Amino acid sequence: MAYIFNLHLLSLFLSFTFAIATFSTRDAAVLLRVKNTQLEDPDGFLNDWDDSITPCNWTTITCNNHTLDIVSIDFSDFGSLAGPFPADFCRIPTLRYLSIGNNCFNGSISPASFSLCSHVTFLNLSSNYFVGKLPEFQPRFVNLTVLDVSYNNFTGEIPASIGESLLLQVMNFSANLLSGALPESLTNLTELTTFLAPENPSLSGRLPENIGRLKKLETFRISNTQLSGEIPDSIGDLSSIKSIDLSTNSLTGGIPDSIGRLKSIEHLWLYDNKLSGELPDVFGNLTSLLQFDASLNDFTGKLPTSLAGLHLQSLAVNDNNLEGEIPTILSSNPMLTQLKLFRNKFSGGLPESLGENSDLEEFDVSDNQLQGPLPPNLCSKKKLQKFICFNNRFSGDFPVSCGDCKSIFYVRISNNELSGEIPSSFWSSSALQFIDVSNNKFRGSLPDSISRSKIIQGLVISGNGFSGDLPAGICRLEEIVEMDLRNNQFSGGLPPCLTNLKKLEKLNLQSNEFTGEIPNAVSSWTHLSSLNISNNKLSGVIPNEIGNLPSLNYLDLAGNSISGKIPDSLSHLKLNILNLSDNNLEGKIPTGLDSEVFASSLIGNPKLCSQDLKPFPRCHKTKSASYYVVAILSGLAFFLIVSLLWLLIKAKLLRRNTSLWKITSFQRVGFKEQDVLASLSESNVIGMGGSGKVYRVTLKTGQTVAVKKLYGVHRSPETESEFRSEMETLGLIRHKNIVKLLFASVGEDFRALVYEYMENGSLGDMLHVDPKGGYLLDWSKRFEIALGAAQGLAYLHHDCVPSIVHRDVKSNNILLDEELRPRVADFGLAKSLQIEVKESDGAMSRIAGSYGYIAPEYAYTMKVTEKCDVYSFGVVLMELVTGKRPNDASFDENKDIVKWVTEVALCGEGGWKDSDQLIDPKMNCSSHDYEEIGMVLNVALQCTSAFPLNRPSMRRVVELLKGQSSTPSK
Repeated sequence: MAYIFNLHLLSLFLSFTFAIATFSTRDAAVLLRVKNTQLEDPDGFLNDWDDSITPCNWTTITCNNHTLDIVSIDFSDFGSLAGPFPADFCRIPTLRYLSIGNNCFNGSISPASFSLCSHVTFLNLSSNYFVGKLPEFQPRFVNLTVLDVSYNNFTGEIPASIGESLLLQVMNFSANLLSGALPESLTNLTELTTFLAPENPSLSGRLPENIGRLKKLETFRISNTQLSGEIPDSIGDLSSIKSIDLSTNSLTGGIPDSIGRLKSIEHLWLYDNKLSGELPDVFGNLTSLLQFDASLNDFTGKLPTSLAGLHLQSLAVNDNNLEGEIPTILSSNPMLTQLKLFRNKFSGGLPESLGENSDLEEFDVSDNQLQGPLPPNLCSKKKLQKFICFNNRFSGDFPVSCGDCKSIFYVRISNNELSGEIPSSFWSSSALQFIDVSNNKFRGSLPDSISRSKIIQGLVISGNGFSGDLPAGICRLEEIVEMDLRNNQFSGGLPPCLTNLKKLEKLNLQSNEFTGEIPNAVSSWTHLSSLNISNNKLSGVIPNEIGNLPSLNYLDLAGNSISGKIPDSLSHLKLNILNLSDNNLEGKIPTGLDSEVFASSLIGNPKLCSQDLKPFPRCHKTKSASYYVVAILSGLAFFLIVSLLWLLIKAKLLRRNTSLWKITSFQRVGFKEQDVLASLSESNVIGMGGSGKVYRVTLKTGQTVAVKKLYGVHRSPETESEFRSEMETLGLIRHKNIVKLLFASVGEDFRALVYEYMENGSLGDMLHVDPKGGYLLDWSKRFEIALGAAQGLAYLHHDCVPSIVHRDVKSNNILLDEELRPRVADFGLAKSLQIEVKESDGAMSRIAGSYGYIAPEYAYTMKVTEKCDVYSFGVVLMELVTGKRPNDASFDENKDIVKWVTEVALCGEGGWKDSDQLIDPKMNCSSHDYEEIGMVLNVALQCTSAFPLNRPSMRRVVELLKGQSSTPSK
């Protein structure tokens, strides 16, 4: 019997072994078939997939230890695997885990192929290039617990059938193109712990009314979409919730009182919506809450005591209409690090003990109606970094604790009634980057120890009672960009060493008591755009070198005792403002300044003379010559009068007969196109170039537009080509990150393009021209600009048919709206790749691009491809990180920003992290920012590879950038 029993066991064992071998062989065949027929593996990650060994030993394959069944296939983060969705993997019946995230898989997913995977429990398709609608979850995915389809290009609605996958715990739809409302069936998923759907710009509708049924939900994030309606009362039933992010939507109504039942919540972000009403006083039981942000809404009433009394790390209710006094209990919070109450209507005084009990790092109560003294112990814990309270009515002395606070790097306390002296220890802090204490009642002098503030970028102390000589130490502030000391009582001579400040862009010393002469050796001020030393007691002559400053466009020397001639070199400057009035200047006015435009800028100098400019006396000439001049001028005047009359008649005819203008509209506008063209006066000019001018026109409707008017189109085929290219390109494009062309007009000898007006100008101006622009662009803003511009270019390259190459990507062609959101602009050089290939085998007939941004291969091929745009965008990324121009004067000869960044990034064991010189010092960066900046620099280095094949596509650039941002931007 024992023999027969053992024989039976052996038979069973052999049968089992044979079955395992059969299944293993069959599954291996499935894997190899998919690899050989569907997958692209350029880096050879799957080279060990060989039928000579068992699949359980292959890369990415995991088997059950006992049965040797294949249970997991994990391609996550390989980066280069490509092909369609490998649905055939799901023909392996034992497969439970399939992850292909962060690769290059693409195409749409058919319902039939998707249904093969209904038995898996974990499905990750994130960070690929999938398009089309999300397929229905039929048959039911009864075992599915994790679904991640984030960072793709899926469109359409979230399928209602997903609500039948009752075991789902994690769902991630982030960063797609999904639309429609959230299906009510989501509330059936009672096992759900995480739901993420941010960055879907067309996702709309209301929150599910029964959202409170999700008792196990811990994380709920659906920001940067178009959600509308009110927050449902059932949200208070989310008993396990820890994080809610509904920011940047269009939610209305108030915060329901039921929010006070969320005892487990740690993060509540409701900022940038249309919420209104009073903040409910129901927060007392939310003892786990660490961050509360309801900023950028329309809340009214007072700050609830129950909210102020919580042990929050961050409280942000800025940009609302809150009023009343700030509850005293706020100062007893031992956890508070960030307090943002700015742009409200708070009144009364601040709690006296604010800062005593917590490690306060960011304090911003600006733009309110607060008064009384500032809390003396704001920096008692020596952690305060941002000290901001401008535009209030604070009085009294500078806070004692801030005088010796070495952690503060950003100070804006202007437009108050603060008085007394600022402690000398404050001025000498090595952490200071920006100071604005203007328009107060401070007095005292600047100590020589200010030289220790070596990284300071902005020193704005105007409108106070500071006095004494400027210390020599001020000349050692080598990083300073803006120095504004106007309207004080400084005296003595201007230190000659001021010319050592080579990065200076704005110097304002107006209305003091400075004496002596203007320093001569000003040629080092290559970045100086504004110089105002008016209303002092300066003497001597105007240095000739001032006229050779390459960036100067604002010069005011009025109200001094400057003598001598006006240097001819001043005529070379491209000045927006010039004022030399009320001095002792003499001699002939230089030809370039001898016009009515500058007349008011020269009055008060009785010894100046001109040939014709009134009210100046005429320069001496012989009588016979003057007769000839009078005759010539009389004839010229007659000709001008006749010409003027003709132009007036012609303009009148044009207004009466608009058929002379051929107008093509591309957007629906709420004004008459003729009203725009009739408003193109010289007073509205905001820029000009060789082919025309740009106007800013504010219409009767209140709307503002930008108009580019091109002249001489018959004489310049290139101008006509630019006009046609821009009109034909922008006329067909609809994308949130590409500037809108409203309409185009063709006249007899001009062409006009009318765009939406961008309030903040170009990114290039913000970074390199506007003295305060760099400070306004913190890292989170710069990252949003980079991502938005990348998405606009990706749309041109990948979503337009045929593809469009911009050909002139640069920071000056990225415009910023009122909220600093980017728009790619200036398509005068743009071409579709289809047209380009037909033209001389892709060789361009004219130079395309701007110096410093042009890809290296263009020099020897004269061919522009999408990879040229990618290179130029990489340069823009480097500008955003470093704050430097592509060909910055600080670089060595024959070196541009790409070479400089590459060299710095490769030096040292720690790479770029060991070099502070790469990071724009105007930015305030957290530890998370530094990590993110490093990854963005890596993307920039890939984009600027010398070999086009090594550069990523713009679509890949977008995915790489999206992978950087892991926290909501505030």
